Amino acid sequence: MITVVGEALVDLIEGPPGGPFAYPGGSPANVAVALARLGADVRLLTQLGADPHGRLVLDFLASNGVRPAPGTLLDATPTSTAHTRLRPDGQADYTFDITWRSFPAAASTVDETVDCLHTGSIATFLEPGAAHVAALMRSAAATVSYDPNCRPSLMGDPVAAVARVEGLVALSDIVKVSQEDLAWLYPGRGPDEIGRAWLALGARLVVVTLGADGAWGGTARVAVTVPPMPVRVVDTVGAGDAFTAGLLHACGAAGLLGAANRDRLAGVDGAGLTAMLAFASQVAGITCARRGADPPTLTDLTS
Repeated sequence: MITVVGEALVDLIEGPPGGPFAYPGGSPANVAVALARLGADVRLLTQLGADPHGRLVLDFLASNGVRPAPGTLLDATPTSTAHTRLRPDGQADYTFDITWRSFPAAASTVDETVDCLHTGSIATFLEPGAAHVAALMRSAAATVSYDPNCRPSLMGDPVAAVARVEGLVALSDIVKVSQEDLAWLYPGRGPDEIGRAWLALGARLVVVTLGADGAWGGTARVAVTVPPMPVRVVDTVGAGDAFTAGLLHACGAAGLLGAANRDRLAGVDGAGLTAMLAFASQVAGITCARRGADPPTLTDLTS
C-alpha cells in the first residue's frame, strides 16, 4: 500500500472562451490518482471542505480508486483552489488560495501495511500542517518519497526554502525534483551537482526531471540520464506528478519499496535505474499530451 500525504484542491484552468475549467488537482492528489490508475492500492491523507469543490475532488478520487486515509479533514473550511494560467509553450503558472491546517492525528496514518509514504509540494512548507507532515516523514516505517514541487509565490525567500527542503531530503529515501525547482533553489548550479549533494544528505535515490532533456537519476553508486518520451505537448499540468507516480510504480514493481528494501533501493544498478526512469518518462509524456492532470492507466501504456 502507498499512502500519499498532502493537498487536494481544485485547479481553475484558463482555456478557450468559456473557461476557466475546474479540475481536481493538487500535486499529492495528482500523484495518488496516477498511482491508482497504474494499479496501486492508494490512500490520500488530505484536507477538503464540505462544499461543491470538495465534493468534486472526493468524487474524482473515489472514481479513480483513491481512498481517504484516516485523519483526513473534511469540514466547513473552504476547499483550496489554484488558478492556473497556461503559457504559450504549455507550461503552467499558479495563483493559490489555500490553507493547510494542523492535523496531529496524521501520526497514525502509516502502519505496517504501508510500503511507501509520499509527500511534497505545499503540504511540506505551509504551516501549521507542514510540521505534522515532517513528523510523519520522520517516524514512518516505510520508504519515504518526497517531491519539493516548489511554489515560489508561497515559499518566499529561496534561501530559507533551501534549509527546509534539505531538511526534508534528509528524511527521505526517494527524492524527485524538477530542473525548474532546482534553478530557483540553487541558481547557477547543475542538477547532477545538487542531486549528488542530496544523496550525501541521506537520500537513497534522487531523480531530476529535465523537461525536453529527459531525466537524470542517481544513487551513491550509479547515475543515468534518459531522454523524454516524444510527444505533442498540450499542457504540462500534472506531468511532474505523473512522473513521480511512474517512478514509484516502477520501484514497487522492482521490489524496492518498503523499509526493509532501503539497501536494495540504494544498490539498484544502471540498467534497472534506466528502466525505471524510462517508464516514469512515458507516464509523464502521455499526461503532457492531454489537457489537465489526466495520467494514463497501465492499459494506455501498452496500447
